[in-house]
Amino acid sequence: MTPTQSPSPARRTRGPTEERILEALDVDGMVEAARELVRIPSVSGEETPAQEFVASLMQAHGMDVDRWVIPMEEVGAHPAYGAEVLRRDPLGVVGTWAGSGGGRDLILNGHVDVVPPGDASLWHHPPFSGLVRDGRLHGRGALDLKGPLVAGIFALDAIRRAGVTLAGTVHLMSVVGEEDGGMGTLAAILRGYRAHGAVVLEPTELAVAPAQAGCLSFRIRVAGRAAHGAVREEGVSALEKLIPVYRALQSLESERNRRLSGDPLFGRYSIPFPVSVGTVRGGDWASSVPDRVTIEGRMGLAPGEDPEAARREMETAVAATAGQDPWFREHPPGVEWWGGRFLAARTDPDDPLVRTLHGAASDVLGREVAVEGMPYGADMGILSQVAGIPTVLFGAGDIRRAHRPDESVSVDELADMARVLALATLRFCRPSA
Repeated sequence: MTPTQSPSPARRTRGPTEERILEALDVDGMVEAARELVRIPSVSGEETPAQEFVASLMQAHGMDVDRWVIPMEEVGAHPAYGAEVLRRDPLGVVGTWAGSGGGRDLILNGHVDVVPPGDASLWHHPPFSGLVRDGRLHGRGALDLKGPLVAGIFALDAIRRAGVTLAGTVHLMSVVGEEDGGMGTLAAILRGYRAHGAVVLEPTELAVAPAQAGCLSFRIRVAGRAAHGAVREEGVSALEKLIPVYRALQSLESERNRRLSGDPLFGRYSIPFPVSVGTVRGGDWASSVPDRVTIEGRMGLAPGEDPEAARREMETAVAATAGQDPWFREHPPGVEWWGGRFLAARTDPDDPLVRTLHGAASDVLGREVAVEGMPYGADMGILSQVAGIPTVLFGAGDIRRAHRPDESVSVDELADMARVLALATLRFCRPSA
């Protein structure tokens, strides 16, 4: 993959300490720990057993662990809070490896919550099997994000096993609630965790991603008038009325991406900030004219874009369509903003963290690594926008394998990811003399 935008210099000769750290990585232990974590079902809202496992794993590998019940009243009152799933006594877990002082501090961030596996019959292996076959770890969360989270733990373990002390402190956040808005990362920030840089361990195909899109969740209700299907002309089909509304969303998507797609970090995506409808619900009887249809979806946000202005754009587009239909003048479709939302974020590609991570990745992988933006939302937005921490996405695997049956990640890529993180952490935090 050709770099979209490469800071330089990117590569350098590895010294004996760096070689010792890379050789100290316990790949077999990492894979077994990732398998165990995948076997723990942790669908959004049911993350506590997985968090307990991660806390124990961190302790076993030399970290001081902060484990606390997240105060939902405090977190829920924050302007950046957004969640679709209600949680009872969710756990925050942060493992800390204290430095000797005088170096830059670093946060590694990963989540244990996963999206539902859906119909298990569509999977070739059980969704929570944690099976390793043909060089890949299989199961819900293997890619997003349990495998990469464990790779982060074992990257720090490699530094410890090599007998190296860092000057800077490293905090490894294991968070809940990422899939529905980032509540767990927000809770860790409100607890006081800060650093000079942060790496969110999301799948980037081992590219360095100093930018991510954000998104807003929307719901649009379209009203009709019910009638018997035998005399459908006496009713008003909400499904038919939905069609111009959906076309308005398509036009809005095209216009927004023409206007917002100038960032070279998103250059390989034809639609970097999509408007996508994910659910359609309506009607209650096959032989009745549907008197209501509701759609739900996500609206992509560009880094630097004002979310309130984006909301107004969609509301205006839907209202303009409604103004052209006499039925809509009396029964206007409503736009609601609900559930999870993700803040867009962008870190200067010339930031020391980006340069350090890019250099480490290029060294370990033996090639010039891409530097580009990611079109999905993640916890980078909270770390960057709420805490003001320069943040980068970096991790094994392709996001296209997430949120679908047969989720999996390459074991070799997880090992390469851990090696890159170990080398980047060493260089960013600087070893103590």
